[in-house]
Amino acid sequence: LKFLVKMIRPKRILEIGTFTGYSGLCMAEGLDEGGKLYTFEVEDELEDFTRRWIDGSPFADKIEFIIGNALEIVPTLGEKFDMVFIDGNKREYIKYYEMAMEYLSEGGWILADNTLWDGKVLIENPAHNDHQTIAIKAFNDFIANDSRVEKVILPLRDGLTLIRINKK
Repeated sequence: LKFLVKMIRPKRILEIGTFTGYSGLCMAEGLDEGGKLYTFEVEDELEDFTRRWIDGSPFADKIEFIIGNALEIVPTLGEKFDMVFIDGNKREYIKYYEMAMEYLSEGGWILADNTLWDGKVLIENPAHNDHQTIAIKAFNDFIANDSRVEKVILPLRDGLTLIRINKK
């Protein structure tokens, strides 16, 4: 993620799904001076654990850690983003994607994590019929058919989809 941020050089990043803060810290490390990462975590039980890592990092001044639902709060920020990293509730990926499209700068990027979902999305298997797997399959199909973007799935770890927005 640090490498991708250094390559894309976004000024503003939106992260949906902070969890432990690891991915956010990697992205913040790659930000140029004056860059800002807004990271959202809906699970308030994680706040104390995660905030300790963010606040104790050398990149704390580049990170705005927000507890709450990104779908509700992002529209109130008055910000445009150059890059969005989606790693939240898998059932909400399409909603996150459509919201991100609304707040992306021209030529912006969306990175979606876990899009290979431990290989479950690749093989038809009745055992892979859980809500998260179904949602990731639906997201992948949605992206594959979206003519507004260029996209590629990188088979790294659990799958990372790089999505570049065509000119608006």
